[in-house]
Amino acid sequence: MKIIRAIAAIAFFAAISAASVAAQPKPTTTPAPLTAGSTTGNVPETKLALVETDYFLDEKAGIMRLVSAAKKVETEFQPRRTELQNLQAQIDKLTADLQKASPVQDPKVSAQQQDAIDQKKRDLQRKSEDADAAWKKKLQDVMSPIYDDIGKALDAYAKAHGITLILDASKVQGIVSADSSLDITKAFITEFNAKNPATASLTPTP
Repeated sequence: MKIIRAIAAIAFFAAISAASVAAQPKPTTTPAPLTAGSTTGNVPETKLALVETDYFLDEKAGIMRLVSAAKKVETEFQPRRTELQNLQAQIDKLTADLQKASPVQDPKVSAQQQDAIDQKKRDLQRKSEDADAAWKKKLQDVMSPIYDDIGKALDAYAKAHGITLILDASKVQGIVSADSSLDITKAFITEFNAKNPATASLTPTP
């Protein structure tokens, strides 16, 4: 759905950094001293995994709490979207009527009508900006706590599976090719959905 894709573009600016990368603390053991002629010390073992956070908002296969929250926000703001669409339709009609009438009517009347159209355009721009700002704020307020939970869940997932580092393949530049076995996206989403159903409260627990 185009709406969800638009939401994704807005939503990921808030809190997703916590969900994008998870890492386990590195061992604190002191490396063995280098001996004469030695060129290497102890190299910590690393287990890498990839996650595609763009799929978190997939309507069918994503994280259902995110999808549900996004749809609720969209439903809440639908009346304002309808109002803006109706105002745009009025402007379009008035503009078309003026174009037809201006060649045969008093220029003063045409000027007055144009002023009225311009005023409606200003009203539309102001209302559009207000609605967009309110929508983005509501989206951030509702979804940021969920992204915080996702970040914590990713960290727990990494520790449970012995993963040293999780990279967000949707955001990291330069990943040309990777073995499919590194991708934990589907497994993580399945686990998260099982533990965090869409019907769960959107209010973070203390």
